[in-house]
Amino acid sequence: MAITRYDDIFSWDGWGGKFRLTSGRCRLRIYDLQEPEKPGPVFLRPIIVVVSNIPEGRKTRGVVSIRSCAGHIATQVTRQFNITPERMLYIEHHPAKVYGRPRIRTIPERYEAVDFKWRQGRAFAIHWRKLDPRLADLVAGLITGG
Repeated sequence: MAITRYDDIFSWDGWGGKFRLTSGRCRLRIYDLQEPEKPGPVFLRPIIVVVSNIPEGRKTRGVVSIRSCAGHIATQVTRQFNITPERMLYIEHHPAKVYGRPRIRTIPERYEAVDFKWRQGRAFAIHWRKLDPRLADLVAGLITGG
């Protein structure tokens, strides 16, 4: 159904020259839904980019979230992997979290689509929206391999 183009830890360079302000790391998965040899639906945005924060344990100082750097990450991903921004669906994946004592509260897993405006190859004007449940199921299947 989809070709996995990348599934690993991705490091992005921050701004600020040698200070590397807002540089960080995330889990990055890139899927390509285009299968040129098979007949079937044509997707307007066949490249699905899924980013997730890397659990840092209790460390929070100096950790930069994917949400705070979404435009910067999207810009670097499109450049490094030669992706046409208009053909990409960029999704933030937030796994379920259990917290409290005795770990009785749960924040459910969620997927958010992130839309950008692009100018001169850079993402800006970021807008988050809830991902359609059918598309969230498709992405969850890609992630789990099912």
